[in-house]
Amino acid sequence: MRNIVHRHLGKMVAGTTIAVAGTAVMVAVTLPGTAGADDSGTRAGQSAPQAAGAAGAGEAAAGSGRAVPPGVVEAAPAEGQQGEGRDPLTDDELQRAEKIALSRQLFRSSESVDGDRGPQPLGVDLAEPEADEVGRPDAPRRADVTFYDYRDDTLVTRTVDLGTGKVVATGTQHGVQPPLSRAEKAEAAGLLIADPLGSGLKADYKDATGKALTSPDQLQLSGAVYRAAPGAQPAALDQCGEHRCVRLFPKVKNGPWVDARQLVIDLSARKVARIDR
Repeated sequence: MRNIVHRHLGKMVAGTTIAVAGTAVMVAVTLPGTAGADDSGTRAGQSAPQAAGAAGAGEAAAGSGRAVPPGVVEAAPAEGQQGEGRDPLTDDELQRAEKIALSRQLFRSSESVDGDRGPQPLGVDLAEPEADEVGRPDAPRRADVTFYDYRDDTLVTRTVDLGTGKVVATGTQHGVQPPLSRAEKAEAAGLLIADPLGSGLKADYKDATGKALTSPDQLQLSGAVYRAAPGAQPAALDQCGEHRCVRLFPKVKNGPWVDARQLVIDLSARKVARIDR
């Protein structure tokens, strides 16, 4: 297996060195996230002391003749439909705000990341109170709902009054690139897998798992917005910043990270390009 990996990736060095070769390479270090984590929440060096403590408690209870009662996990309190004051938005408020914000006109005139009708949802956040509302217990609760319209690369923000159920403000901006949604990262990965420049990523996945990479669902995806810098990218990426462009940091599920930082996916133009640096 090690020899196979070397064929695609070149020299792999343990510790903090990242081996770079081909269009995408395995990262030989543990990056932030789930790499190396035990999904059960038990890590080396923790389970033994916990077990010893539990055993000690059991022995003490046995010595005293008292039965050890079973542990009880209390259910989380029920979440109300409406929050109060500056409480985080409830699930019901999140859903209502997005539904109210997405008017029929906006839906018909916009486009999502995969080309469907309707803008791409990005997020819903509790809106900041007006200056004269700060500290007021009866201040209205409002939510800022953000969408990205891929039809003309516009960030749309609509403010919803959760009490009245009405949109009270709408703003549009160009050249503003908030963090990527999960759907956008998945679409970027799909474009990369289908592109010839994704051959290195697919080869690395094959080496790590013995299986073909055909879907973004096979990867854990992190990513960041990429903005064009003078002379730092091919002409195909010069519009990144006006266009919505992505640098992906993919990880094989239950496996290593793959270094794809040289590859940028322009979601607006639906193209992939390589940065030669």
